Amino acid sequence: MKIKLDENLPFSLAIPLTGLGHDVHTTHEENLIGHADREIWESAQNESRFLITQDLDFSDLRQFSPGSHHGILLVRLHSPSRGNFAGRVVELFQTENVADWAGSFIVAAEREIRLLKTPLRPS
Repeated sequence: MKIKLDENLPFSLAIPLTGLGHDVHTTHEENLIGHADREIWESAQNESRFLITQDLDFSDLRQFSPGSHHGILLVRLHSPSRGNFAGRVVELFQTENVADWAGSFIVAAEREIRLLKTPLRPS
């Protein structure tokens, strides 16, 4: 999976995700730190990348409806330390079928995930 890590995530998260076979870009590497969410979003979409973030600005389903993008994982933890956050994301990528997440909106908490996919259209 092609992934972009938002600026509010630990840069080091790229290492285990790359080790799991993913192509990971970070906003740090691309000099997008401090840029508007819209620029980060456009960069992810132009590169066909799945965005991982904890930024609630990306939670508006009217603007980021499933199927209208390459996918968003919004991680919401009660104790979002860098270690807890990285551990939870790596755990998800090790245990879930993330290949099915393309184009979806996913919210992950400590023990659960909510996956919103594009609604099926009748034939």
